[in-house]
Amino acid sequence: MNPEPENPTVLNEEPGDSGLDARQERMILALLEHPTHDKAAAALGISTVTLWRATKKPEFAEAYRKARRDAFSQSVARLQHASNAAVGTLLRVMTDREAPAASRVRAADVVLQAAFRGMEMEDIEARVAELERAAAASKPGQ
Repeated sequence: MNPEPENPTVLNEEPGDSGLDARQERMILALLEHPTHDKAAAALGISTVTLWRATKKPEFAEAYRKARRDAFSQSVARLQHASNAAVGTLLRVMTDREAPAASRVRAADVVLQAAFRGMEMEDIEARVAELERAAAASKPGQ
């Protein structure tokens, strides 16, 4: 597995696509990279009040929300990529007779709970698909 940067925050848009100027884009990056507004403002060399005012502008707030969603989506993708290794680890612990019993039981519980949630999701998806088919069939003129 290739090592990835600790905090891969990237705005997925080309500069200028968001309608923000370069200073505002730097503010968004700082907000994504630092845990507090105070630290983000300090990193930018501006006051916290200046940063706070920027966050109150609708176009800035929307661009910041989009950047946060994009960053979160990248994190979820990384988790999904790592899930295969996680399952392998659970199965190894679960079947390792040398592992402590509590570890084997916990791994088995996690596997069973995940399988159960998977079955529930499949059932829900099938029910939603059926409802959507029924709704589409009942629309007049179709």
